[in-house]
Amino acid sequence: MKIRLVGIACAGLLAACGSQPPPPDWKSNSHDALARYTSAYLKGDARVEAVEFEQARTELAATGQPGLVARAELTRCAVAVASLVLDPCDGFERLRGDAPPAERAYADYLAGHITPADVPLLPAQHRAVAGGREDAAAVQAIADPLARLVAAGVLFRMGRASPEVVALAADTASQQGWRRPLLTWLGVQAQRAERAGRREDAERIRRRMDLVSGPR
Repeated sequence: MKIRLVGIACAGLLAACGSQPPPPDWKSNSHDALARYTSAYLKGDARVEAVEFEQARTELAATGQPGLVARAELTRCAVAVASLVLDPCDGFERLRGDAPPAERAYADYLAGHITPADVPLLPAQHRAVAGGREDAAAVQAIADPLARLVAAGVLFRMGRASPEVVALAADTASQQGWRRPLLTWLGVQAQRAERAGRREDAERIRRRMDLVSGPR
């Protein structure tokens, strides 16, 4: 009787598993590759970032869904903006015509020219900054460190990054150990200190940058 009950239980489990097939490989493969890409980019590992992004894009392109590939391209543009690499988001722009409205709105936000009507299409954590609040409190209210850096980068691109925003971005990158954005935000601080005639502050920041860069 026990054997029979065990057999029935196993059959039930198999039936339950059979009714819920595992997600397709491209979902987990692309997600993991994008996560590894993001980590490598922020740490400044150019070799790994190139390999991982190509893998993620290949997995997503296999679905034939432009919106998914556009989202990956936006990830690449977002981590660049977080690091103050403000090049045009060409990879996304080639897909813009087939991208969903939310992706187009986010691309415009990253480029620093989103329209008020599109602000509700953004992720909730970016709406305050996109809606015109440029103070450090609006940036600090963003819980996710990467999203916080992206918001600071957008403000910088628009010429609206206050010293408090720049300091918050540098502190965020420092806390996460993200070498690439830390160096760029410290560079901004050093340049501003030099222009203001605060030589000692600039030299102190340059020493921090040398420490982050490592031995030469």
